[in-house]
Amino acid sequence: MTIAPAPSGPVTRVAYLGTPRLAVTPLRALAAAGIEVALVVSQPDRRRGRGSAVVASPVKQAALDLGLPVSDEVAEVAEVGVDLAVVVAFGRLIGRPVLEAVPMVNLHFSLLPRWRGAAPVERAILAGDTHTGVDLMAVEEALDTGGIYRRREVRIGPNDTLDHLRTTLTHEGTAMLVEELQRGLGVATPQQGEATYAAKITPEERQLRWQDSAATVHRVVRLGGAWTTHNGKRLKVWATHVPPRGDGPVVAAGDGPVELVEVQPEGKAPMAARAWANGARWRPGDGLGS
Repeated sequence: MTIAPAPSGPVTRVAYLGTPRLAVTPLRALAAAGIEVALVVSQPDRRRGRGSAVVASPVKQAALDLGLPVSDEVAEVAEVGVDLAVVVAFGRLIGRPVLEAVPMVNLHFSLLPRWRGAAPVERAILAGDTHTGVDLMAVEEALDTGGIYRRREVRIGPNDTLDHLRTTLTHEGTAMLVEELQRGLGVATPQQGEATYAAKITPEERQLRWQDSAATVHRVVRLGGAWTTHNGKRLKVWATHVPPRGDGPVVAAGDGPVELVEVQPEGKAPMAARAWANGARWRPGDGLGS
């Protein structure tokens, strides 16, 4: 297979492929920088939220707000005469005919080849990685194997949440993307090192297992949507401190204590863990998971 070569000079006309909210920022930045966006391709409209109303993806809605042409057909990218296509969290495979016709770059939120795949930021947090980053890479038919045009590295703090890291990486990647397109991509550097793969996070992986280390429990909470049980009912845990540093209820993990900061009892809104503990008649030494 022959991938279409990337342009050597500044890029002035692109197609954009993306779907979720995090992919809106790069799209808006490209338009603001004066780079013509000839077409935006996103996932088809789907039923979402209460009442299951059919709504556009965040990227499609942003494109409509900007007055840009939109489609849900990837093949149309090859028909609009662009210098390059930019892919950010698109969520669909791109077929060989399009890859052979149009050069493509992707903003990938990891330090490749570590964490190729769908959930690189989540996997970096769960693994206890101290650094991650965002790569501007060439798109190939294989999963996240393309060469790297440019990279920015980001430290992962011990309390950084998934949302915080995604926001940081999005802003870093957006600035890098615009700079590279304005000055020209140059030559991509092949990936080096051992590849690891970032499968999607399952609901079971968000269940807190109190026999794990306190650090592991805290990492799961930092992903968002972590859950456990109390008296047979589900309890979401939205924030914790490790080691404890406040006056919230403390739960014993495998090697030390975890302080609950914010929780959400079944059928209720999120609340301070201390308020929940008072209502639940929590006593020092009580546990969760039952």
